[in-house]
Amino acid sequence: MGSCWSDGSYGGGGMVGVGGTSSSAAAGFASPNDAVDYYLKSRGYNGLFSQIELSFSASNLRDRDVISKSDAMVVVYIKGRDGTLAELFRTEVVLNSLNPKWIKKLTIGYQFEIVQTLLFRLYDIDTQFQNSREELLKLDEQQFLGEATCTLSEIITKSNRTIALELMHKEGVTAQTQTQNHGKLIVHAEESLASKTMTEIVFRCLNLESMDHFTKSDPFLVISKIVEHGAPIPVSKTEVLRNDANPLWKPVCLSVQQVGSKESPLVIECLDFNGNGNHSLIGKIQKSLSDLEKLHLSGQGINLFLPTGVGHKHEDRALKSQLFVDKFTETVQHTFLEYLASGFELNFMVAIDFTASNGNPRLPDSLHYIDPTGRLNAYQRAIVEVGEVLQFYDSDKRFPAWGFGARPIDIPVSHCFNLNGSSTYCEVDGIQGIMNAYNGALFNVSFAGPTLFGPVINAAATIASESLAQNARRYYVLLIITDGVITDLQETRDALVSASDLPLSILIVGVGGADYKEMEVLDGDKGERLESSSGRVASRDIVQFVALRDIQYGEVSVVEALLAELPSQFLTYMRNRNITPTSSS
Repeated sequence: MGSCWSDGSYGGGGMVGVGGTSSSAAAGFASPNDAVDYYLKSRGYNGLFSQIELSFSASNLRDRDVISKSDAMVVVYIKGRDGTLAELFRTEVVLNSLNPKWIKKLTIGYQFEIVQTLLFRLYDIDTQFQNSREELLKLDEQQFLGEATCTLSEIITKSNRTIALELMHKEGVTAQTQTQNHGKLIVHAEESLASKTMTEIVFRCLNLESMDHFTKSDPFLVISKIVEHGAPIPVSKTEVLRNDANPLWKPVCLSVQQVGSKESPLVIECLDFNGNGNHSLIGKIQKSLSDLEKLHLSGQGINLFLPTGVGHKHEDRALKSQLFVDKFTETVQHTFLEYLASGFELNFMVAIDFTASNGNPRLPDSLHYIDPTGRLNAYQRAIVEVGEVLQFYDSDKRFPAWGFGARPIDIPVSHCFNLNGSSTYCEVDGIQGIMNAYNGALFNVSFAGPTLFGPVINAAATIASESLAQNARRYYVLLIITDGVITDLQETRDALVSASDLPLSILIVGVGGADYKEMEVLDGDKGERLESSSGRVASRDIVQFVALRDIQYGEVSVVEALLAELPSQFLTYMRNRNITPTSSS
């Protein structure tokens, strides 16, 4: 399904059926699609995720009852960024058991780009409340049995997707004596089959009404699912086609999970693109995936309609414009989580810009200034936030770390030196190891320049190439943090085109106030695919670029913006090379 408008990639947190570049991008029309992406996000679209079903059991619980054994219930919370807890779910009460297995399961959306911290609390439900509905029970009236916490990523990266958690007192205080046993909570995860079922659809319209005075419309489609309360939520879009009354769009891919089921109603709107973001509705229809499949089999079109009037006077006016489904196929594809379960890992790397334009790190106006209050600078923040997500997918947590654009002790200016100061190895232990090496390097190198990316990309590509030659189940993610515009743009293009055939993705964070327009060219979302100096075109998009200043005051975190497409890039690589996950033990 590589021909799908979304690169055919679905997995965890990737943007499926949304984004990319149209056939008009090469002609200089990439910006309408960027504007449409912004339009979707403003209406509620904020990425996609896999549905995970969590089941629970426990062993050796404390017996809080005098005559019988405990009557246990699990309450699940999710921890927000600010540390606040929100209750998600309650199991049923299992009577008279110290080793209960609960039937009720929690369905939760797994989002790759977010650290989803879960807190589990177990209670012994007093006999007088056992006929009450679980959701109505007052927890402060029940006996507390213990609690445990972990991230959703920790569960789904286990080979058997099962984790056993030691139960503890509240506030993380362990049992006071070795003999005081609180028991264990066992959590098991299963991915919804609907997350794996993909549809590929090709839409076409005839006789679209012109919304412009002198030219034909610039149409695109937005597909939204209907929710019980509130406005429809967009889940996919086509590209914008310029000046076309009979558009034929590239395929869009939808997972059944995205829309709920094949019978769930969808709203398909045909809109005329306007540069100011106020897109005009040409017409729309409401159909389910099953309806669209039948429409394809019939070979017939369906008339779009326009709603007219309001309230009780609401009517739909049928238009001459018609929508056709030229293709509808359904397949079950391997998902990102299936690759993880079969042993594939994501390995984190980082490269840090030490060029002189960052400023003297001893002065507060430097981008590298270490604040004595503990407040993280932009470089530290990017390392910690990205690393905290990716560390769960790397079993040994030994991360290659480099610096560039500075003069280490006793050697000339280097554009790829080991951050730990070693002349023989580049790895450090864990995120704290990166932070320690970074802090040490700040005062052991002389800031210089210029800003070159080619050497660090080639260093990462060498490691990825060696891993590929060994058939290792590893995919590498290089984070480059920089304050400046690169001066080796063509060399960087060449390195990226070469690396596009390797198990490697590159995340670039721009800090400071530089003009990053040239940098955005490297990101395949912003225009056509990269081309090397020899004319070779990148086999896939492996770059995601974010300017920190553009998002630091918004609702989307640096991590979400950077990592949203990583599962899709991973899956595109695997499918291009026909690599499939093996059955997990």
